[in-house]
Formats: sequence, C-alpha cells, structure tokens
Amino acid sequence: MFSLKEIFSVTLILFSVIDIVGAIPIIVDLRKKAGKINSGRATIAAGAIMIAFLFLGEYLLRLFGIDVQSFAITGAIIMFLLGMEMVLGRSIFHQTPDAGSAASIVPLAFPLIAGAGTLTTLLSLRAEFQGQNILIGIVINLAWVYIVLKSANWLEKKLGNGGFNVVRKVFGIILLAISIKLFKTSIIQIISDLGGTI
Repeated sequence: MFSLKEIFSVTLILFSVIDIVGAIPIIVDLRKKAGKINSGRATIAAGAIMIAFLFLGEYLLRLFGIDVQSFAITGAIIMFLLGMEMVLGRSIFHQTPDAGSAASIVPLAFPLIAGAGTLTTLLSLRAEFQGQNILIGIVINLAWVYIVLKSANWLEKKLGNGGFNVVRKVFGIILLAISIKLFKTSIIQIISDLGGTI
C-alpha cells in the first residue's frame, strides 16, 4: 500500500545516508582524475545495486558466505583510501586512459552512492516500511544524485582551484572519520555476535 508518509520518511533517511551533497568534492576529484564520469551510468549502477540489495541482499551475502559486517568493513576500507587521497594529495587508485567508465561504477556507484551504509540501511528499512514505498524513495534519491553528478563541472568552476583544494581536504577528513566509524561499528558488531566483550 502506497503511503506518502512512508515515502517521505524513506526519502529523508536515504538522503542523509547517501549524502551526495557531502560527496561533491570527491565527485569533482574523480572527474579530474578520470577525465570524465558518466552520470547516467553511475546513477543506474547505484540504483541497480540498491534495488537488488533491497530484495536480495541477505540472500546474496549468504550465497557468498559474507556477513553484513564484513561487507560494511570492505566499503569502509575503500572510503578510507579515498579520504587519504583527498587529504594527502596522493593517488592510490591509479586511473587508466579509459578510466571514466570504470570510475562511474567503482568507487562512485559503490561505495560512495550505494555504499555499505546505504545498503545496510535498506535492509533495516525493509523490516519497517512497504517495499513499493522504499522503491519510490530510492528513485527520488537517484534523481537527486543524477542532478548533482551532472552539475559537478559547474560546481568546480564556482569553487575555483583554491576553494576546491580546501574543501577537498576538509571532506577528505570527514570521509576518513565516517570510514573509521563504520569500520569500528562493524568490528564491535562482529565481536558482539561472537559473544565477546569490548
């Protein structure tokens, strides 16, 4: 059953978790390194990952013998490396001449847009909201993601080189903090599941 209240709640929750506005400096940085980013491909890939995980997430992880926490730790490590790149100005992810296509998927679609936090949130939402309302919330967020990705060049021009470098380092530190928090939470959950104590 469609519910405007549920759609609104899901949209707001996903918007805060995806945080595409906060990822703008990372997007601009990826576009600089890769030469181009296919906004449509990145949006569709992220949407496909989110929708597939919404309905098949737990099954897929079990199929490969992966638990949710291990999946979250993988995303946290990738985000940590991206944050290090932004803060130190060093290239960890080396791009090939045709890297724009690949960069649209990794690390843009995953883990920046459809990251471990987003995917685990979807599993939680499924237990609380109707599937069709979650799907509409996903589509609304994907439309916003596409608009932000298409505006990256304009945003870069508005920031300028100096402003971009400052914002890049600030958001690099924030990304590092988010990745460490996600890593820590996942480790604590794993230890808790094993019946240990912190």
